[in-house]
Amino acid sequence: MSRLIEYRRLEQQLAAQLAELESMKNDSGLKREIEFETKLRALLAEYSYSLPKVINLLDPKSGRRAPAAESKTGTRKPRQVKVYKNPESGEVVETKGGNHKTLKEWKAKYGSDTVESWLTK
Repeated sequence: MSRLIEYRRLEQQLAAQLAELESMKNDSGLKREIEFETKLRALLAEYSYSLPKVINLLDPKSGRRAPAAESKTGTRKPRQVKVYKNPESGEVVETKGGNHKTLKEWKAKYGSDTVESWLTK
């Protein structure tokens, strides 16, 4: 696209936006909102209040965030205790997860499938 075409397109967009701005300036609803905001900010400054303070005053619950989803912390089923017995050494390991130090060492030495076959409970 040539620079001249781009310039004219931007010029048209600017003219359209300026026309829209002028029509909004004449809107009585917008004038009332601007007047309200100006008076509200002056009142807040007069009493040394901030918008969050006023919101908290008018609606104390709005400051607290609602949980995004219901917490499922208490609904999870507890893990079962697994008991592994090493047939070579006779050593027994009880664990609820796979992050046990001795169990990891056995799996590294003998292989995961072999160690899982030692599961007694």
